[in-house]
Amino acid sequence: MLMSIQRKALQAPIGLTTIIGVDLMQQAIEASRSSPRKRVILPLHKTPDAPLQRMLNAIQPDSYIQPHRHLYPPKQESIIVLQGSLLYLVFGAHGDVQEILTLAAGTPEFGFDSEAGIYHTFLALRADTVVFEVKPGPYEPTTDKDFASWAPGEDSAEVQNYLASLYRLTTMPKNQPRQETFGRTDG
Repeated sequence: MLMSIQRKALQAPIGLTTIIGVDLMQQAIEASRSSPRKRVILPLHKTPDAPLQRMLNAIQPDSYIQPHRHLYPPKQESIIVLQGSLLYLVFGAHGDVQEILTLAAGTPEFGFDSEAGIYHTFLALRADTVVFEVKPGPYEPTTDKDFASWAPGEDSAEVQNYLASLYRLTTMPKNQPRQETFGRTDG
């Protein structure tokens, strides 16, 4: 499988049936380790216009996924952690953290399902974390994600400080009210 520079993803496996197992996960993990973004998508759907997008997402610690929502068109999303663990964050419209979930493979809490239109991101807590992700298609790069204006863009010089502030949230007690705001509060 070769990395596509434009799509930042591997090529989908060929054939009518794809075995999702250790070998496939390892291909995605190896690609994520050498990716400048520290993550890679391995699509299981064969074309971007597939009505159901299914993929493996291999992610390494310190990979930054800018908080975003799937709004235009609205898309629900489900993620199951197959290997490793991640921190899943839900934000309000101005960057206030509304929910923090620590999810890990093989534990009682190993995935999430979210409705369309909520700002969210997730961060790998362990090396070689792999998730199985599902959301409606088709994939259109210009509208797939509505990025939060209050969070730094992926190529911003502010990413490392922002990412560090998100990782610090792992030390907060569970089920406590969240007061953190990482963006503008001026509406």
